[in-house]
Amino acid sequence: MQSQHSPQTVGQAGEFAVIAAAVAATDGGPDPRVVVDTGDDAAVLRAGDGTVTVCTDMLVEGRHFRLDWSAPADVGHKAIAQNAADIAAMGAVPTGFTVALACPAETDVRVAVEIQRGLAAGAAAAGARVVGGDLVQAGQIVVSVTALGDLQGRAPLTRAGARPGATVALAGRLGHGAAGLAALAAGHRGPETAAVRAAHLRPAPPYAAGPAAARAGAQALIDVSDGLLADLGHIARASSVRIDLDAAALARAAADPDLRAAAEALGDDPLDWVLTGGEDHGLVGAFDPQTRLPDGFTPIGRVRAAGPDGAHVTVGGTRRAEVGGWRAFDAAAE
Repeated sequence: MQSQHSPQTVGQAGEFAVIAAAVAATDGGPDPRVVVDTGDDAAVLRAGDGTVTVCTDMLVEGRHFRLDWSAPADVGHKAIAQNAADIAAMGAVPTGFTVALACPAETDVRVAVEIQRGLAAGAAAAGARVVGGDLVQAGQIVVSVTALGDLQGRAPLTRAGARPGATVALAGRLGHGAAGLAALAAGHRGPETAAVRAAHLRPAPPYAAGPAAARAGAQALIDVSDGLLADLGHIARASSVRIDLDAAALARAAADPDLRAAAEALGDDPLDWVLTGGEDHGLVGAFDPQTRLPDGFTPIGRVRAAGPDGAHVTVGGTRRAEVGGWRAFDAAAE
């Protein structure tokens, strides 16, 4: 469709030519879960237990990403990660993704195709594939993903159900995405922040931990997309409980070498990133204290009965405001 010597824009190539190039670049071959693949009016996926778990989320240029910070493939990868983590947090296995891409007509075709390559790589990391989507002109790049998942006969894990006495446990990382964002915003490109910048640009959620938590009988589960305090606050309110986090466990998380190096370079407190930073998409939930935690989960707190001041989150018994996490309509962009 183009050569290195003759760049072509999306507007020049046209919708169907760009879609054809993107599909050709990312064809993953046959998949027994896919009944109807890309190229028809809709994809059809098998649902072994008769249910389909579905979620959707989007990335907007200038709000969620900047192409002077992120490679186009990073954008695609992140778009999948944030959706597949939501599927995993329900205890389901991702089975497929559809993607709507909006972009200006003057967008270089290579940008659109590289976004698609990132989408395909992210989907493969989650154990599934992109099975269709849409392309439309817009004033800025927007990547909207719908993710589908299979509970494999299990009941869904929700934010409700956490009971007093339960162990609060985490799978995945805390604070790395927020540290990477802080480094990018500060213009820091040194080796001290390389690991956290990479973590921000390409999150690596522990997808398998969601189904593992469901098999272990987890009471509630959520992915840490908006910040640990904010997301556990959702569980606390949905379950009408208080969640008390272990200050020592959080201090150990903040002592992670990559976080320490970034904090020293930027003059920040890594504990703030651990408590309020989102976009690592770790999974945190409540488990019966008599249950052996699934591999990859680490205890970080306890569920308590809600007191007169209601359902909320405390750290070492002290309440902390759920500030600093992601808010959809803050003025600041990535």
